[in-house]
Amino acid sequence: MQKTPLRDFHAAHGGRLVDFAGWEMPVQYRSILEEHKAVRRAAGLFDVSHMGEVTVTGPDSGRFLNHLVTNDVAKLFPGRVLYSPMCYPTGGVVDDLLVYQRAPNDYLLCINAGNIDQDVAWIREQAAGFTVTIDDRSADYALLAVQGPKAAAIVQSLTGAKLGAVPYYHFVEGTVAGIHCLISRTGYTGEDGFELYHAAGDAVALADAVLAAGAPHGLELAGLGARDSLRLEAGYPLYGHEIDAEVSPIAAGLGWTVKLDKGADFIGRAALVAEKAAGPRRKIVFFKTGDRRIVRAGAPVLGPGGVVAGEVRSGTLSPVLYEAIGSALVAAEFAAQPLQVDIRGALIDLQLVKPPFVALKKSSA
Repeated sequence: MQKTPLRDFHAAHGGRLVDFAGWEMPVQYRSILEEHKAVRRAAGLFDVSHMGEVTVTGPDSGRFLNHLVTNDVAKLFPGRVLYSPMCYPTGGVVDDLLVYQRAPNDYLLCINAGNIDQDVAWIREQAAGFTVTIDDRSADYALLAVQGPKAAAIVQSLTGAKLGAVPYYHFVEGTVAGIHCLISRTGYTGEDGFELYHAAGDAVALADAVLAAGAPHGLELAGLGARDSLRLEAGYPLYGHEIDAEVSPIAAGLGWTVKLDKGADFIGRAALVAEKAAGPRRKIVFFKTGDRRIVRAGAPVLGPGGVVAGEVRSGTLSPVLYEAIGSALVAAEFAAQPLQVDIRGALIDLQLVKPPFVALKKSSA
């Protein structure tokens, strides 16, 4: 298994290490439930150094990226971040990613850990005919996420950068605890927070500094378990679950990321135009159950009369709601009908919900 620069840090702090997409990562420290609650109440510190980083530079870089992804890269400016799917010609999703514009003709992409090799190969293949340079910098970067209502105060105590002037989905470069970082007001929890990109060799020193600065604020170390329950409460997609090569952004409810009229003929545009016109055959829906029994991914979802309507794609117990929540991919004709799931012989009604499941506040101060 691959290891992040913080692997021994996790072990020393009681992290329970598991295999995640080929990486040895902490699934939890004390308890997923308590780590989740700490992020909603105060703050959590996550190691997300397994994520991939790719730089795209050169005179055609902006034009190339606008061809590569569905969202409108032309709207970016230095210091701005864009979330976007990257699609196949069929409209299915290669990956979802963040695009950072650091300077004119200078972009950084953050891609999913399990997709790094496939993504880099895909990006390089699509770059034919464009004057761009593609560099896989994943091994050079470590990435820490500080998330929760106290995150800004914690990070601010370690940096001279004026974080109150950094809105959501913007970033600055500066030092945090004396370590050079790209300080990004983004995250995967639905809370306010920052993601700190920095040199891999500085990861332990930065993690130690953030942990010490966060202790008076109630910050806790948090693992992949809490990261998943937090993102699902927020209604954020996870590649391989709510989106994949067979599930388009439109089917996943991410139509807002598909800019059909942005003036660039991006990969997958024709298929997505046709899907939007006809309506998707299948849709991702989010649900809660009023029951504490977790609904597992892969469980069949039943429509009226017990007809199989689709399958569960994600499921967890919401530590805030104290009930099971999840997502399912169902045939479009069932998306507004009563649905049930079979849990060990018990039929449980699914109450469809428009996420987020809990009230979330993202501060810009």
